[in-house]
Amino acid sequence: MKKFGFILLVLPFAFVSRAQPAGCVFKSPQVTIDFGSGNVRDLNGDDLYSYRRVPGSCPQDGFYSFASGTSRCFSDDWHTLPEDHTPGDAYGNMLLVNAGRQGSVFLSTPINGLKSNTVYELCMWLMNLCRPTEKCPYPLLPNLSVRLETPEGQVVASVVTGDVPRVPEPRWAPYRTYFTTPASTSTLMLIMSDTHPSGCGNDFALDDITFRECVKQTAHASPPKTAGTKQSTTAKQPPKRITAPEKKKVSITPVITKLDSGATTITAVKQVQKIPPAPAILKTRENALVKRIETEEGKIKMDIYDNGQIDGDSVTIYHNNALIKSHMRLSEKPITVTITVDESQPHHEIIMVADNLGTIPPNTSVMIITTATSRYELFISSSEQKNAKVVFDLKK
Repeated sequence: MKKFGFILLVLPFAFVSRAQPAGCVFKSPQVTIDFGSGNVRDLNGDDLYSYRRVPGSCPQDGFYSFASGTSRCFSDDWHTLPEDHTPGDAYGNMLLVNAGRQGSVFLSTPINGLKSNTVYELCMWLMNLCRPTEKCPYPLLPNLSVRLETPEGQVVASVVTGDVPRVPEPRWAPYRTYFTTPASTSTLMLIMSDTHPSGCGNDFALDDITFRECVKQTAHASPPKTAGTKQSTTAKQPPKRITAPEKKKVSITPVITKLDSGATTITAVKQVQKIPPAPAILKTRENALVKRIETEEGKIKMDIYDNGQIDGDSVTIYHNNALIKSHMRLSEKPITVTITVDESQPHHEIIMVADNLGTIPPNTSVMIITTATSRYELFISSSEQKNAKVVFDLKK
C-alpha cells in the first residue's frame, strides 16, 4: 500500500529536458512524491491563487484532485484510467489537473533533505488526459513550467516541458531535467504552473515525481608493475586515449592579465551572461523603468507587499526574461525574491507584470530592496498596458 507524502530513502552511501550530465550514475530516489492513496493531506498550502482542490476524479476548470483512476469524465473526453502510474501499488493516487488561469501555480511544495552542492535528476511522469476527438479539433495543450527555488526565492532551476500531446491510448511519459543544489541549503520549493489557459485539450495527470542524486564515475589507473614480475611476450598495446566529455559551448570573452614581471601574459576566459528572449507579455506592454541601482557584489533581497488597502492585486514576476513568480497575490506578507550580483551575472532586470487591477486600480505595491550596504523603498505601479522594471548593475 502506498504511503502519502515524501518517501525519504537513507541509502548506504543516500522534461523534455537538459542533457544528462556526463558520467552520472544515479542512486535510488532520495525523495519521491507519489500522492499517496485514499483521502490524503494536500501538498499545497492555502496560498494558491487560481486553483482549488476538490474530491472525485473529474475536476472542473481551475480545480485539481487526488484520485486513483478516472472513468467517463466529461462524456468520455478524458481517457479512462484504471490506475495511477506507480507500479505495484494498491489504489494509489495521481494528481489530476483541469487547467485554470494561464500561468497559475497548481503545485507548490517543499522538497526537504537534499544534499548541498550536488547534482540531481528531477523526473516526473505526465499524461495529457484529453482524447483526440472531433469535438476538439484545435486543442490547447498542457505546457508546464517547473521551478526549483530556495526558501528566499532564489531560482535554482527553471524549465518547461513543452506541449504535452494528446494520444489515442493512455500513455505516461517521463519528463526529466538536471540541476545542482546551492552550497548553503538543503530545502527547495518545487513550484509548477501551466503556461496555457483553460480550454479544450488542456487537462493532465501527474505522478511519481522523484529526485535522484548523481554520483560521478571515476577512472582507476592500473597498478604499477613490481620488481621481478615476469614480462609478457605480447607486444604492448598503446594506451587508450581518454577524452573528456564534450562541454556545452558558451560564449567567451578573452581577458589578458600580465604578470608583475611584465615578461609573460596569461589569458583567461569568462562566461558571458546570456539573457533569453523576452516572452510576449514583456514585448506587448511598455516596461517602464522604476529605478536603476548600481551595487557591490553580493546577494540582493526584494520583499514585495501590497501598497495600502489589500484589494486582490496579483502579479507575475520575471527575472532577466525568465518567469520566477506566477500569479502571486499581494498582501501584508512579502513575496520575496533573491538574486546574486557578481562578475558572472552583473546585470539583472526584475519586471513586475499586473495580472489584474484588484478592486482599486491600478495594481500597486511596495518593494523593499536590501543590499549588502543599502536599503531602498520603491513604490511600484503597473497596469494592463505598462509593466514595472527595476534594474541592478554591478558597480564598476
